[in-house]
Amino acid sequence: QVQLVESGGGLVQAGGSLRLSCAASGRTFSTYTMGWFRQAPGKEREFVANINWIGSSTYYRDSVKGRFTISRDNAKNTLNLQMNSLKPEDTAVYFCAARRGPYYRDGDVAAMDYWGKGTLVTVSS
Repeated sequence: QVQLVESGGGLVQAGGSLRLSCAASGRTFSTYTMGWFRQAPGKEREFVANINWIGSSTYYRDSVKGRFTISRDNAKNTLNLQMNSLKPEDTAVYFCAARRGPYYRDGDVAAMDYWGKGTLVTVSS
């Protein structure tokens, strides 16, 4: 089992940047596919990006391609999301999640096994 704790959220103006981090506990972090998801008020949780166990494969939702970068540091049990050129529509609670098993280039929310509690990102116009 793995526990996940997100940090780095906050208020930023449109066009600005934020870097989210997710600290994971447990010895098996490096074996999990990791992902970032987000949920805006009144909307369903949606996929943002994921990364395979070694960091060699990544996948993004179309609306964040070229603006967001997911990365991981297995030595530090940390997952990151660098968010640039932020837009008001990026406002949401951002969640870190982990999935056992093989890596897939998909955004299946239901396939994730462990979740953090989220960190709020607010982008003002």
